[in-house]
Amino acid sequence: METEIKEKINSEKNCSIILRKYFISKNFLKKKKIEKNILKFQKNLTSIEILNEQLKNFLQEIFLLKKEFSFIGEVVQRINKDKILVKINQDGKFLVNCGKKMERIQTSPGARIAIRSNNYIAHRILSSKTDPLVSLMKIENVPLSTYDSIGGLDFQIIQIKEVIEFPIKFPEIFETLGVTQPKGVLLYGPPGTGKTLLARAVAHHSGCTFIRMSGSELVQKYIGEGSRMVREIFLMAKTHAPSIIFMDEVDSVGSSRGNSEDSNGDSEVQRTMLELLNQLDGFEAQQNIKVMMATNRLDVLDPALIRPGRIDRKIRVPNPNVEGRLAILKIHIKKIKVEPGIDLWKISKNLQGASGADIKAVCTEAGMVAIKNLRTTISNEDFNQGIRKVIYKGISIQSSIHSLFLY
Repeated sequence: METEIKEKINSEKNCSIILRKYFISKNFLKKKKIEKNILKFQKNLTSIEILNEQLKNFLQEIFLLKKEFSFIGEVVQRINKDKILVKINQDGKFLVNCGKKMERIQTSPGARIAIRSNNYIAHRILSSKTDPLVSLMKIENVPLSTYDSIGGLDFQIIQIKEVIEFPIKFPEIFETLGVTQPKGVLLYGPPGTGKTLLARAVAHHSGCTFIRMSGSELVQKYIGEGSRMVREIFLMAKTHAPSIIFMDEVDSVGSSRGNSEDSNGDSEVQRTMLELLNQLDGFEAQQNIKVMMATNRLDVLDPALIRPGRIDRKIRVPNPNVEGRLAILKIHIKKIKVEPGIDLWKISKNLQGASGADIKAVCTEAGMVAIKNLRTTISNEDFNQGIRKVIYKGISIQSSIHSLFLY
């Protein structure tokens, strides 16, 4: 009897355990299913929020598109207090009314203004548009080059001071005498003689905005791009006056025009040069804008570009003579350590026909020879090796002189 009761109790316990496991597993599956649905709803909610944000942006764009817009026009002439003659690209010229704010503002020709599309009323003055490439040509800091850092060009420094520096610093002298200020100067000579260094030194001593550009930067692929850049360069120079525009390698855009019809590329270069001529004629010398050009090919420049009135003085920058080479050597010697008793005069005589850039390269090469030999000072022999490597291209001085007599 007792065994039967015990078996019955055990069977009931087993049934309860089985039932409990069944309900636990069932609840677990339900829980998993609910958690899965929650994750799904959360993902859907996130996607709905993203779609709502996109819808909001689209509605805002539609609102802006439906909203009244403005044309951008360029002021041609102010007729009176209420009327302005403006030019809108591709649409021509229009006589527009001025808004209340515009009536009290002075507008000069060339200014950019906003014109409402529905009633053609000018309501706002816009900032001038400048190409980023043109803005990069403006050097923010004044160049550190001075006249003391230039050797062998004393005559050229005096010439360039008379044309560029004096009119900017003392314009009243020219007004008293009734003499027209010179507009520009052309520096020509072999490569590496210090033409760019002269321009930087003038900008330093005159305290002007220095705008440096290369003629090859004006040679653009598309028609009209080079001419537009020239206009914007001169406009930026007027805005930041007094300023100096230095055009290096001007022969790339200022070469002589041929009689025959050239390719489209050459025609675009000629259009750029014509715009440059137009800008040189367009600004007055009293606007404190000076133009400096540099080239090593004077023979290919167009006579219209270098005539008086556009380029008032042409300054030749030749390779230095013995005294000039000695002065350049002394400038470079200040920055390097040399042995006492070094013969600079003999070194300058061995550098016959060398330019300023060649002399600097010789000093650098002499320093490299000293470093190679584990020395802290530069000797005469180091300079001789530098001369052989830079000037005579590795040939000894005696053999190169001997070859001159053989041929």
